[in-house]
Amino acid sequence: MDALLPPWPLLLAFMAASLVLALTPGPAVVYIVARTVAQGRSAGLASAVGVALGNFGNALGAALGLAVLFAVSSAAFTVVKLAGAAYLVWMGLKMWREASQGGDIGATPPLAQRTTGQVFRDGLVVALLNPKTALFFAAFLPQFISAPEHAVVQSIALGGLFALIAACTDIGYVLLAALVAPRLRGVAGARRLGQRAAGSAFIGLGLLAALSGKPAH
Repeated sequence: MDALLPPWPLLLAFMAASLVLALTPGPAVVYIVARTVAQGRSAGLASAVGVALGNFGNALGAALGLAVLFAVSSAAFTVVKLAGAAYLVWMGLKMWREASQGGDIGATPPLAQRTTGQVFRDGLVVALLNPKTALFFAAFLPQFISAPEHAVVQSIALGGLFALIAACTDIGYVLLAALVAPRLRGVAGARRLGQRAAGSAFIGLGLLAALSGKPAH
């Protein structure tokens, strides 16, 4: 067990820091909330699970040296960063197009509406295609590793713990957003408005991901 996790004082400090970081709204939180408002609680939960797995994938990549590649090769960092930004912008434009084709919130949902599986995949891809998250793990996790000889094992364990904490806070955001969403559904054209607002958020997040230099949850 000592090889898997750091001592309790260090572990508690890691959990406290992770909770603060997870509660701080970032691109993933905005994405999850926007998806919840646009499509409901189930879609929001699917997004949260996808983002959590994507976060863990980045933690695993950081533990295995992927973050080192991004840090050394600016070209690799730029390519993956721009790919993630382009995906977010594409999602936003797609939602704007679907909003123009659909009716009001009380009408039959358009066929282009995302399924739970597609929403889960979107959340996973959004998280995985954010190299800033891998760099964040590479900088954050080593501060809490107590045994250098077990650095990889502890990095993976701590990364998984961070992803779990972030998933819990993301689910909290989903539940709060789901309470607000029904109030919008009684307004004429609210679904179109919600989709366009969510699409605008995704486009903005894509541009932020491309221009910002800071990792964000």
